[in-house]
Amino acid sequence: MNKDQVKGTIKDAAGKVQEEAGKLVGNRSQEAKGMKKQVEGKAQKALGDVKEVAKNAKDAVKDAVKKH
Repeated sequence: MNKDQVKGTIKDAAGKVQEEAGKLVGNRSQEAKGMKKQVEGKAQKALGDVKEVAKNAKDAVKDAVKKH
């Protein structure tokens, strides 16, 4: 895992908590902020996923070149 995957996952979880807290107390602003934070977290995690795939592909190419 890379830092974007970790930070994105944490931000998504924090957003879920914030959204639910907003629902419990009837604060629509906090609900909306929580939903926004979830979207940001999911986007950051997706960026991390792409970086991880690219890194793995680069490593695979390096390994293939070394073998030949």
